[in-house]
Amino acid sequence: MTRIFGIIVLLILSSCSNDGTIRNPFLQEIGFRFDMNLNLPLYSPLTNTGNAVFVGAEGAGLAGFFAINTGFNTFRAFEASCPNHAPNDCSLMVLNGQTATCSCEDYEYSLFTGQMLNRPDDGNRYYDMLEYRTSFGGSILSVSN
Repeated sequence: MTRIFGIIVLLILSSCSNDGTIRNPFLQEIGFRFDMNLNLPLYSPLTNTGNAVFVGAEGAGLAGFFAINTGFNTFRAFEASCPNHAPNDCSLMVLNGQTATCSCEDYEYSLFTGQMLNRPDDGNRYYDMLEYRTSFGGSILSVSN
């Protein structure tokens, strides 16, 4: 009986993992939902693969978000506030084609992957863009967190 109990405890302990995602300390994750009708001129660029738009409406992320059409009715959306420092006057990133650029340090991020493209090799921890959930149906793209 003690042996079975020991085996069960060992299995439970070995199934626990400490490899969780490391949260970004600079960006608070808030709950929201924003729907975009791609038939409207403001969002119509998203009907073409590779095109991105900035959505800066109130309640759309922390400082707005970038949405991109990655092809085959698949979309990705990322927070528009630079992920590598606390939000401030220069932390709102600028859309530049298929990349977003932080005007504070000129960090560049891919809107296809959210990854930092010019990560310094100085031993410090750098974060990729905060991604939001997307769903698409008919002509409506929903972005939420």
